[in-house]
Amino acid sequence: MSFPRSFTAHVFIGVSLDGFIARPDGGLDWLTERGEAAEGDLGYQEFADGVDTVVMGRATYEKALSFGRDVWPYDGKHVAVLSTRLPADADPRVTVHRSLEELVEDLEKRGAESVYADGGQVVQSFLRAGLIDDLTITTVPVLIGRGFRLFGDLDADIPLTLRSTADMGAGITQSVYEVAR
Repeated sequence: MSFPRSFTAHVFIGVSLDGFIARPDGGLDWLTERGEAAEGDLGYQEFADGVDTVVMGRATYEKALSFGRDVWPYDGKHVAVLSTRLPADADPRVTVHRSLEELVEDLEKRGAESVYADGGQVVQSFLRAGLIDDLTITTVPVLIGRGFRLFGDLDADIPLTLRSTADMGAGITQSVYEVAR
């Protein structure tokens, strides 16, 4: 499945060395509570400043809410949640979409230019649909053994071109890949 589009879509995500983005219970302690923290926000704020739209799944949305209802890191951005279960009127700060096709159509109507695809299911759906332009993957040197994987099954190979890899300190690396078209 491929969608014609005028926006670009980007991934910026942390992953354990064994490929997980969260523990089975959704926990991110392995990522957020490192004994030796790398300096700064690892480029997240600069990345976030460059996007006008955030797309996430229900689980990622609920994780964002768990930080506190008054803590909303997406002010000034259109936020879309791709979910078949979240009520359409769950939160006035988000637009809920039931299908990827509906979501892409709405992003086009809104004139989205730069989209941040966040969360495992959304990243996987966007990859399968050919919607991702580049991925910034920050790898944390820890093996957590199980949880939610960043990548799932694909119908075909998705060739990537490595643009850069940086040592972020504390054993953390960050690699930027462009999806080869």
